Amino acid sequence: MDIDTGATAWVLISAALVLLMVPAVGLFYGGMVRKKNVIATMMLSLTALALGVIQWIIIGYSLAFGSDIGGLIGSLEFLGLNNVSIDGVSGEIPEMLFICFQMMFACLTLAILSSGVVGRIKMSAFLIFGAIWLTVVYAPLAHWAWGGGWAGQLGALDFAGGTVVHISSGFAALALAIVIGKRLGYGNQAMNPHNIPLTLIGGIFLILGWFGFNAGSALAADNLAASAFLVTAVACAAGALTWMALSWKGGKPSSLGFISGAIAGLVGITPAAGFVNVGGALAIGIITAVVCYAALTWRIKKQLDDSLDAWAIHGMGGFAGAILTGVFAVAAIGGASGLIEGNAMQFGIQILDACVAAAYAFGVTFALAWIINKVIGMRVSDDEEYVGLDIAQHGEVVN
Repeated sequence: MDIDTGATAWVLISAALVLLMVPAVGLFYGGMVRKKNVIATMMLSLTALALGVIQWIIIGYSLAFGSDIGGLIGSLEFLGLNNVSIDGVSGEIPEMLFICFQMMFACLTLAILSSGVVGRIKMSAFLIFGAIWLTVVYAPLAHWAWGGGWAGQLGALDFAGGTVVHISSGFAALALAIVIGKRLGYGNQAMNPHNIPLTLIGGIFLILGWFGFNAGSALAADNLAASAFLVTAVACAAGALTWMALSWKGGKPSSLGFISGAIAGLVGITPAAGFVNVGGALAIGIITAVVCYAALTWRIKKQLDDSLDAWAIHGMGGFAGAILTGVFAVAAIGGASGLIEGNAMQFGIQILDACVAAAYAFGVTFALAWIINKVIGMRVSDDEEYVGLDIAQHGEVVN
């Protein structure tokens, strides 16, 4: 098939927008931690970007998009990008562009899950964990959904990464938080965000990048991309206003709550962006925000220290979005019908897909983190944690 220059231009822009989301996670997270950990927190996202690029070209792409082996994993035919030609075509875009676009998803996912360990993880442990996690968790999930694996064969719908990116990162963050343990003083000392405007700036860049994330997943500059763009905006707005209403009911509508609701709505619409209309997007934005708000409240009550709530927003938001895709999908948009059009089978497939993805991401992450913790230790010393990871791990300080 010939390369479509319009599609190529759009996916190039979209890949750059998704790349932007990785440091944006660093800004978003960095503003929510204490001042002594802001550099270290942002470095986790920047490190995820660099590590993800290298892992993807060496083995990640091949495991995710190589020839299917038993519905579980890709072959090693693209190891080190072997057998990838500059003249290769994927759909209507260059194969190398498809590799770049998908590579940014992997980097972003690793950055998101750092939520579970900020303020207490060794950089050396994060590097080892990240390289292995992308290989044994992210790559299989990407293959299941998009590379010809069992979920795709079954007919599971995941347009832009509800299971692959959000369920995986959210439930991995929860597993990491359990293995590494709570921050010193958690529950007894105030751990207020040191710079909310920094978080808002990061959130704004995340929202901007999300339009490339979702609309770019059409891999074309066409009606489906335009529809995905529109429903992404609708769900984002619905999530933000819903969270504002929920927080207003119990106090005051904080800016942090507003941006969290916007992110929740975006997470929810991610798997559905190519399958639902604006009515479905509105419902998904509202419902996902309610689910994420409830999950965050439950997490706080249970004293689980997923410091920046990747589980509550990305994990549970992705879980809700995956299932709601099976409710609100309409054939006129993406060719698949959901429960509202009488397709109970699709609804059941979505539940199965979400549950398997969550269980796999949590279980394998827990086991991997436990092993690394036993072998080299994942956590810094109490003294290093007390003075802060900026100075202890990076020799720098924010004045």
